[in-house]
Amino acid sequence: MANQTSSLSAAHVAAVLGSATIEELPALCERYASDPRKQVQQAVERARRRLGREQAEHERVELMYREMRELGGEGVVIGVDEVGRGSVAGPLTVCAVCLPSEPIIWGLNDSKKLTPSRREVLAARIAEVAQGIGLYHVPAHRIDDIGMAAALREAVAGAVRDTGLTPTCVLMDGNPLGAVPHERDIVHGDARVACIAAASIVAKVARDAHMVELDALYPGYHFAESKGYASPEHIAAIRAHGLTEEHRVSFCGNFLETRRLF
Repeated sequence: MANQTSSLSAAHVAAVLGSATIEELPALCERYASDPRKQVQQAVERARRRLGREQAEHERVELMYREMRELGGEGVVIGVDEVGRGSVAGPLTVCAVCLPSEPIIWGLNDSKKLTPSRREVLAARIAEVAQGIGLYHVPAHRIDDIGMAAALREAVAGAVRDTGLTPTCVLMDGNPLGAVPHERDIVHGDARVACIAAASIVAKVARDAHMVELDALYPGYHFAESKGYASPEHIAAIRAHGLTEEHRVSFCGNFLETRRLF
């Protein structure tokens, strides 16, 4: 083995270790562990650290699936999460997702901990794997009419209904709402439970895409960048131009006297 490893340049060995899959790394690390060349030893150490990170990530996601099964029990378990609760424009969006135990979707996490591109990839994978996905949007004028608490209950019930499934348990991120039967509320559930994390990702991707569309309809309000939240640029636009139909009047009292441009 020593002759085989030494016949390869240190740079080549380092490249092999750097490009190897996680499945290949244990055997490669063992093969080159005794190679005395400094560059090889550094590459082996980097590979071991990468392997450790990947193993920890797999354990994290596997735990999310165990939590889903243990908290949801047997039957049809649906995870629910919302996005847009604190924005001053755009809809409140709630998503409901039913995931099977297999295949595991590696990388699931609270949507806030993921980059936009990673959310897009995961949302596509969720769409492939999920047994049911439901979405419900509550527009700004409806939030003004009924208030956020009622809007949340309406949206949760609508999203669960939109899955087309009859759940035996609905796992929700956050505090109790009493929106649907068999509701179980999990604080920080979007980071703990697989189906809630999946719902948080799909909700975020769907609402972000909607806000980009609104940006084209209402140029100058920075909807694409702010996603309807009260960024400095968005607040400045409200003060300069007034409110659009996509603004929640009840949320904008600190920015200007109530008036609409559109």
